[in-house]
Amino acid sequence: MLLSRLRRTQTHLVKSSHLRKSHLLLGAFLLPLSGLTAEPETLTADVCVYAATPSGIMAAIAVHREGRSVVIVEPSRWVGGILGAGLKPMQDCPNYAATGGMTKELLKSLGQPNWGEQGVTNRKVLSSISPKTLREDFLKLLADRDIRVIYDHRIARCDRETGNESAISAAWFDRAPFDALGCPVVEAEATESLQVNAKVFIDASYEGDLMAIAGISYRVGRESAAEFDEESAGVQPPVELTPIDPFVVPGDPESGTLKGVEKDHGKPLGAADEYTQAYNYRYYTTAEPEHRAPFTVPENYAAADFELVGRYVTYLAATFPDAEELRKHLVGIFPGWKNSGDWNYQRASLISMSPVGISREYADGDVAAHVRIWKAHQDYLRGLHHFMSTDPRVPESYREEVAALGLDKRYHPETAGWPHQLYVRVSRRLAGRYTITAHDVYNETAIDDPICLAQYGIDVYPVRRIWLKQDGQTLVGLEGKMFVGGSNGPTNQPYPIPYRAITPQPEECTNLLVPVCFSATHLGYASARMEPVFMICGESAGIAACQALEEDCSVQSIDSTVYRKALEQAGQKLTWDPATDKPSSGRGSGNEGLSMKRLTQECDTDGDGAVSQAEWNEGKSGWEWLFAVIDTNKDGRIVATEYEAFQTYKATHPDWAQRAREAVF
Repeated sequence: MLLSRLRRTQTHLVKSSHLRKSHLLLGAFLLPLSGLTAEPETLTADVCVYAATPSGIMAAIAVHREGRSVVIVEPSRWVGGILGAGLKPMQDCPNYAATGGMTKELLKSLGQPNWGEQGVTNRKVLSSISPKTLREDFLKLLADRDIRVIYDHRIARCDRETGNESAISAAWFDRAPFDALGCPVVEAEATESLQVNAKVFIDASYEGDLMAIAGISYRVGRESAAEFDEESAGVQPPVELTPIDPFVVPGDPESGTLKGVEKDHGKPLGAADEYTQAYNYRYYTTAEPEHRAPFTVPENYAAADFELVGRYVTYLAATFPDAEELRKHLVGIFPGWKNSGDWNYQRASLISMSPVGISREYADGDVAAHVRIWKAHQDYLRGLHHFMSTDPRVPESYREEVAALGLDKRYHPETAGWPHQLYVRVSRRLAGRYTITAHDVYNETAIDDPICLAQYGIDVYPVRRIWLKQDGQTLVGLEGKMFVGGSNGPTNQPYPIPYRAITPQPEECTNLLVPVCFSATHLGYASARMEPVFMICGESAGIAACQALEEDCSVQSIDSTVYRKALEQAGQKLTWDPATDKPSSGRGSGNEGLSMKRLTQECDTDGDGAVSQAEWNEGKSGWEWLFAVIDTNKDGRIVATEYEAFQTYKATHPDWAQRAREAVF
């Protein structure tokens, strides 16, 4: 079979039995150190959902709606996943008209009761949403339906049915509460303290841990360009090349490289490797003493670990003599890019608020690796705050500005302001019955089993930070980052997610559904990995689980006609006809899409019907450079004719962002 051949020949496609073994060995090693319950709690349900992410919550509600019993087991003590930790429901939803089911209403109601009010703009609404309110709203959804969530338990092992090795009969969980700062821990308080017997399992985690523990095949890292004929797959040309010395002793490669940069592994363009895009926190800061929680300096802090940052600051100071322009670039390092109230990674900066290149250790890692990488992100942010507030290369005014900042504990009061969820953009990906690729994103495939529509660009944050020699000069740059098609995607049209992409190969498991770590290439997942998609897939997975129970069959064998009808009855949007379907931003009742009306709603603060450079910079943070492209008459204002001409250009040029950058830079 093709799959078995892939297992033998592709290093990034993993048969997870070895990983399951590593988990079990870790548990055995910790056994003497951990408290053990004499009798584990045992539960029985029709469906067991792993992880109270938005997808997991939608799946559980769908199961409950069908009159079936369901339980959610959540590794942390919070619900909502990344939506409860900084990301906003509508943030990555460029086309509200392509959503459906429960998700459609929830996208505009979770934490945002005033979305449809006259005059309320996208950015203003998003900035007002609190992750704390989102968590409370998710809790209410569950409480209203009496859906039980068992907190503080992570997957430990799975049992197979006696006489039917293709089905999971029970999942066992270790009790391992997160620490005081919202991070997972290595040592469990009690091993295998919970057993859940279920007929169908849904892994809605961001890591695919239950899938891996159950021995299901999955992918990690980046495929080669050749494997699925994806032009932009695999290793990419480095960008943001900057003349900074990467060596401990400047000019001396033998002295070693500074922390935060690595030597290029030497693989050719388009080659596969184990790397994947950067993770980060979506966090809030404040300088108000009554709401501020200190970042605190990590115990292992060493200024030398941030020497690359210092050299980058020196480069920026020499390149941008204007104080305000320099400050803008320093903000990109720390705190990052302000994305509707919370801070995100500034992809335009060579260095930002999160480490690059270590996510690969998390993707296929065991518990210890997950904890180590999670903590590394937290310690990096803490150390970066201290460095930017104390290093003399940073201008004094900005050092003082950074020193005054702390975490805003109003949003995460239980964890000293730290979000409880690291933004894990991609981890394991199921090797399922269908693999979503860039060809799907470009609407080049025909899908007959849709469960959801997705629409977003191929969005990859930096993968590696490397040094290289070019024309006799030593440079540091970023490799792998791309945003093909912008938020609307390369074709400005949604594409379907197949049911086959959330189901394993039947010989591997017949009662597992995977609506988050679904089957996709690195590029396919980079587009499809948005929370609205996960939520819709979660509901569709819950519906499929109930149908498999009703028909007493495997999840792969459910009646496709009956299933599609059930999805349609649930309000899922499954197809898109450009001739009749019109995109919508999701505000009010209009279908204005990316119109001048929408732009003025977001950016026109003085109400003159045009958008100035200052208004654009405020409303389109991270895209400041694009203003000059749209403002064709160079009068410092974007008017309707210019903006509409730009949208027409985007619609006919999928590579518009690359072309625009080349024109500017």
